[in-house]
Order: sequence, then C-alpha cells, then structure tokens
Amino acid sequence: MSKIEQFLSGKLQERRDNLSIRNLSTNIPPVDFCSNDYLGFARSGELKKIIDDTLASMADYLNGAGGSRLLSGNTKFTEETEQFIADFHLTESGLIFNSGYDANVGLLSSIPQRGDTIITDELIHASIIDGCRLSHATRYKFIHNDINDLENKLKLAKGNIFVVVESVYSMDGDIAPLIDVANLCQRYQANLIVDEAHATGVFGANGRGLINQLNLTSKVFARIVTFGKALGVHGAIVLGSKNLRHYLINFARSFIYTTAAPIHNVAAVKSAYQYLNKIDHQLIHQKIALFRKALKEQKINALDSESAIQGILFSSNEATKLAATTLQSKGFDVRAILSPTVALGKERLRICLHTFNTDEEIISLVNHLKELN
Repeated sequence: MSKIEQFLSGKLQERRDNLSIRNLSTNIPPVDFCSNDYLGFARSGELKKIIDDTLASMADYLNGAGGSRLLSGNTKFTEETEQFIADFHLTESGLIFNSGYDANVGLLSSIPQRGDTIITDELIHASIIDGCRLSHATRYKFIHNDINDLENKLKLAKGNIFVVVESVYSMDGDIAPLIDVANLCQRYQANLIVDEAHATGVFGANGRGLINQLNLTSKVFARIVTFGKALGVHGAIVLGSKNLRHYLINFARSFIYTTAAPIHNVAAVKSAYQYLNKIDHQLIHQKIALFRKALKEQKINALDSESAIQGILFSSNEATKLAATTLQSKGFDVRAILSPTVALGKERLRICLHTFNTDEEIISLVNHLKELN
C-alpha cells in the first residue's frame, strides 16, 4: 500500500474507532423525519405540475448547461428570476449560485479584505467557515447567540467589519437574536450577513424568512437564501444591493468559474417560489407545536427550538447511533448527528418536522423516543 493510501486508511480507521464514520445509503425508512423538505415541496405533485407548465411555456430555452454565466450560460429568464426572488424578499437585487455552499464561499471569500474583520457565531455553517478561511481578513467567533460576547469581539474589530449569523441554526434549530444583533451591528458600523437557509419557507409572510418577519431588511448587508430546504429544489441566491450583485459577478470565484445551472433548474426555482403563495403557512407551525407539546407531556428533554429542526441530546456517538438505529428499525427516518459534526458531548438525534408528517406519526415518534430515554 502506498504512503497516501496508508494515510487515507488510517484516517478512516480513526473515524471507525470513534463511531463517527460516514457512509452513503439507499436504504431509507419510510417515515421521513430527516430531510429538510419542511413543506413537502420535494414530493409535491402540484409543484411538479407548475414546473412542467413553466417548462412547456419556454421551449426556446430548453437547453442543458453549456458554460459559465459570464460566457454562454446566462439567460434573460435567469435574470428575471433573480429579480422576481429579490422582489419576493423585499430587497433590491439578487444573484443565483449553484448551491448554498457556493453562495457562502463566494460571498465570504471575495468581499472581506486584508485588514478587515469577520465575526461569526461559533455554530455557523461549515460553508461560511470555509468562505472565511479563503479570506485574508482577521476572523473571530463569538459564543453562540451571546450578544455580550459579540460586542466584545466588535470592540476588537478593525477595517470593514462583517458579522455573520444564521437566522435558524441547522443543527440546534434555535433562532438567532436578530434584532439585538442588527442593532449592535448598526452601533459599531458592522455589516450584517444572515444565512436564511432554514428560515425560508417556514417563517415570515408567505415564507419570506425571519429578516422580513422582523422588518430588518434595511439593516442587513447580505442574505443567503438556499432553495434546497423548504423549497424542495436546488441552488441559492445572495440578496442585497445592486452594487453587491455586480461585485459578486466580478469577484466571487465560485460564481465566475463554474458552469451555470441548466435553465430547467432555474424554472424549478421560480416555480417553487410561485407555489409558496398557494400553501397554508400555518401547517408546519401546527406540527411543530404538536411535537413540542408531546415532548413536554412525556418529559423528554429536547433542545429549545421553535423551528422545524428539533434535537434530542445523547451522551455519546455510540448512544446516539444506537437510538437512531432503533428508531429506523421502527420505520422512522431519524438520523444521528455525531461529533465532530457537533461538539463532543452534544451528539443528538436531529429530527426534522414536515407538513406531510401525520399527527399519528409525530405522536408515535415521541412515544418511541420516550422508550429510549
């Protein structure tokens, strides 16, 4: 075995030894409490019909990918869709990226410069961490959702200052104190960047997100909205000023040096936004309330969350994996979130609630959770 193969094998064995090895699987239990498809869009026949009708009306565009948007990959329809989404979120402009990862990396790696400062919540998403690492700016992190610690870091900041948070955190499901963060950024002349991946579709009028719900649009420099969660499709958009959009077109490497998404992907995104106007936005919150009420009745200790993401903590990777395996054998698709994805001692079952989960399924899941505690 070559030296590099020995290295690969050794690192994989370390993961096996601490029970954190990841594997792909197509064996998926039937009752979904795992996916980010909070509104059921990914399985919606009605949304599929809207997409099909949209595609049928734009036959001249039906081509596959052919190049970056700066070369042959741009279309009038894509630019119209970007403005349609920006208008929906009550902001000036937007630029579509091929994924939320690409959007965060492109934004954070291109705008902060040497001598500037980036301050992120300690639980920020990996894509934001990677974007920050590609920047030459000084980087600090503050204690999760701790306004006092954020202010301490702001006092150390120099140059252009960027504060980056998620409105809803992907592993804990809790909500950032956005009003306090925005006010603090205003006081210290910092630029606020908010990832709305897990708030879009769930919070705000017609699913516009928490920034709109809290009337903070004018206090946010940039928002990242991803399409692969509640919208059930794929891609992402960075929302902000026209100046920001034009800057990213010129300097965001993850936008410039990648092939544009095919037009049918953009059509699916626009269709999903149109479908947002047709659904009952209270239904997902009714499911969340039912789950939380059942947990309380069964005296099950869970992370505090008003979102569709719910967490049940366990003491180790081994205990968490055993709990997940037990639930999966009962037909529930619940996954273990292990260290190092989360901090050691914070391993948990990450339970995602959906509009298509029946009340009976939710109550049954909680009853089985009670048996594991």
